[in-house]
Amino acid sequence: MKLLLFSLITHLPDPVTGATETAAQRLGRVVDSARLAEELGYDGFAVGERHEDPFISAAPPVVLSHIAAVTSRIALFTGVTTLSLLDPVRAFEDYSTLDNLSAGRLELIIGKGNGTAQAELFDVTAADQWARLRSGYELLRQLWESESVTWSGDFRPPLRAAKALPRPLQPRLRIWHGSATSRESVEYAARHGDPIFSANVTNPVEPYAELVAHYREQWAAHGRDPADALVGAGTAGLYVTKNSQDAVEAYRPLFAARQAAMVRAQRSDIIFPTLEDFVERSSALIGSPQQILDKLGRYHEALGHEVITLPADRDGFTAAQHRDSLELFQAEVAPELRRRVPSRPIGAERATSEGIHA
Repeated sequence: MKLLLFSLITHLPDPVTGATETAAQRLGRVVDSARLAEELGYDGFAVGERHEDPFISAAPPVVLSHIAAVTSRIALFTGVTTLSLLDPVRAFEDYSTLDNLSAGRLELIIGKGNGTAQAELFDVTAADQWARLRSGYELLRQLWESESVTWSGDFRPPLRAAKALPRPLQPRLRIWHGSATSRESVEYAARHGDPIFSANVTNPVEPYAELVAHYREQWAAHGRDPADALVGAGTAGLYVTKNSQDAVEAYRPLFAARQAAMVRAQRSDIIFPTLEDFVERSSALIGSPQQILDKLGRYHEALGHEVITLPADRDGFTAAQHRDSLELFQAEVAPELRRRVPSRPIGAERATSEGIHA
């Protein structure tokens, strides 16, 4: 199993203390989290992309380029690149530059995005999001793999023998397709022979497992070897202590603050009404190392995933609590998880195995 830390870079008051960082402080803490991920032996770091409150993750290639400069080993993921909102030529230029600066550590997770605010910013509607995503993906692939591209589509001016620069380091970028609720995303990934990344955060595992199973069915239907299908999955929360009761009680103020925020927002879709239900039925990893290993085993039976994202942000925990949890996970969960679940190379490891060098 490959282990990534992940941040959507939310910019909110601390759920326990109420203190609010500046945007500069918040972005700096994301970079610090990536440094910590490398120091502790995690395999990668992922940065999301959103274009609305309460997120300040509008520019993943900028953040990841900074992270590339202060790390040397960890894989660099997006989670997700909202390709339906972007000019694929500009996306290519940004990510090809990052690919070179990071010595081939880049992997993209793409998605159509969601939220009315970002749709209004980019003049993208629910009716054309999928078409824009498909068009952007196909052009990005061509630009990445060919030095001369002639292309026409519905959402940007045509290209005639275009050469986009800089040329990337990786001959073929691994592009994952973010999967949350739609069969269309997993069908599209299977058609192109790409991996999928299951959100696996908002609901219990069953609907995500159904989508992953459909992906595998579609993969085989396209004549592909079932063993080649590759799946990643998210995690709704993380806090590890030696004693499970200590983990649950330490997480309780954070859970209560989140529930209160949902009530204030008049959210009617509260899936896990109590902390105990959240610990039991969500993908959150809250408890002792053995409890977390047991839960990850159940989730792997359902999803068959080889890569997992874990929350990078400390939210309502102190810096010491956050570090202790990540250290304990790395010391007592990760070794057994990696032994149980063999996984394919990612990031720099993949670049080395494919003969890609800086």
